[in-house]
Amino acid sequence: MSERITVGLPGHEYDIHVGTGLLARAGELIAPFARGLVPIVTDANVASLHLAPLTSSLKRAGIGTEPIVLASGEGTKSFDGLEMLTGALLKTGVDRGGLVIALGGGVIGDLTGFAAGILKRGIAFAQIPTTLLSQVDSSVGGKTGINMAEGKNLVGLFHQPKTVIADISSLDTLPHRELLAGYAEVAKYGALGDAEFFSWLETRGADAIAGNKDARIHIVAHSCRMKADIVARDERETGERALLNLGHTFGHALEAVTGYSQRLLHGEAVSIGMVLAFRLSERLGHAPPGDTTRLENHLRSIGLPTAIEDIPGPRPMADDVLAHMLHDKKAKDGRITFVLSHGIGRAFLSADVPMDIVFEML
Repeated sequence: MSERITVGLPGHEYDIHVGTGLLARAGELIAPFARGLVPIVTDANVASLHLAPLTSSLKRAGIGTEPIVLASGEGTKSFDGLEMLTGALLKTGVDRGGLVIALGGGVIGDLTGFAAGILKRGIAFAQIPTTLLSQVDSSVGGKTGINMAEGKNLVGLFHQPKTVIADISSLDTLPHRELLAGYAEVAKYGALGDAEFFSWLETRGADAIAGNKDARIHIVAHSCRMKADIVARDERETGERALLNLGHTFGHALEAVTGYSQRLLHGEAVSIGMVLAFRLSERLGHAPPGDTTRLENHLRSIGLPTAIEDIPGPRPMADDVLAHMLHDKKAKDGRITFVLSHGIGRAFLSADVPMDIVFEML
């Protein structure tokens, strides 16, 4: 069972394949874009689980491969990691007409896409995301980049993949905490623009977490379809696409002050950030309080954190969090552009937010 979603960008359309057993079909799906040796960039954890079936599938299609296995973790998504990866790619001999495959989660996808985008002024790449978070969000839309001490994803570029292959069977090997973190991005789609989908999640989201294949295909395909539609209308995030950052302005800052560590995973930060964004919207008179409570209750019922107090260790200082928020990519002239809400399914952008209220909330 599988679904195909097309990202309709003029001049560089591509398909997202969502379903089970897709790693075994990767050879036929990648073959139209492959030429010569194809480097596969992955991390140590993913390599032990999914590299062999992928290389076998590519071999059956007559595609030669060379794995590049990086260290696992957010620390790899850095200038040091970028230098290491570009050097390794150059050693494979891949040329401008070649293809690079990113096999892994958001760190591998973001880093590999960035490296492919700058290497020899641009090499094609394909995304094979293996985490829920990367399947529903980071693998789609062409955002690539690395982190800085000042904030997340502050250095990068737009580089669209040739195809995205999301095999939900890979989620069976995902640690439960990582699965929950990915679910935060799924809930985000309902919260920002699809109240009906959010209602479905309240009823069936737990089934997807528990392993129901149909439910998992639905949440991944629906999330990808929503993102594909938005990206097709606003590839470079000049307007509507910024709505996809619901919860991320707060979330990225919380990740930065906790050192991009296991204290707080990206999806956990987004979960807290979404509740803060709804609560801020409520404080400013934009959103009904019942919707903030509804969002928080659903995220908590799934097992996600929803408040700063839920972060283990010392509470992040408000001054530090706010300073990182001001480094956000959407900040202009010292003003932060927030994704706020009129209620479930009705997000909007605003740069007219009093910082004293934000500080008080933090």
